[in-house]
Amino acid sequence: MMAGALGFQYIGEMPPCKMCYWQRYPHISAAGLGLLVLLLPGVTLPYLVPLAYLGALAALSTAGIGVYHSGVERGFWEGPTTCTSGPIGNLTPEQLMEQIMGAPLVRCDEIPWEMLGISMAGWNAVASLGLACIWIVAARSRT
Repeated sequence: MMAGALGFQYIGEMPPCKMCYWQRYPHISAAGLGLLVLLLPGVTLPYLVPLAYLGALAALSTAGIGVYHSGVERGFWEGPTTCTSGPIGNLTPEQLMEQIMGAPLVRCDEIPWEMLGISMAGWNAVASLGLACIWIVAARSRT
């Protein structure tokens, strides 16, 4: 997942917004758990099951953030004020200019890319739910 995100960022020239970064943190945690299992040769079965459930929790976390981000992109609910546009109806020209100049370069409420009508945030949620299922199956097969 991180390779895809970094590919879009550096090869596709689509810089991430703040919420995109939020979605990356649980993926990094899950990858760290996987590396921990691989690098510790003496890890026994009782320790693998909790690690697998922690991986599932990380995947479910990023799926939840992805659903939230997708809803912000679609206008179902408001996102954080630090990366979305606010109402401008009652602003003076000076306040409007201040809002424009203070706005982040990449907004969380715009869809930079979509496939089959689903944004990257939505696809992250779908893929992360699948990864959570894999983590849970792995944990249950060890018990």
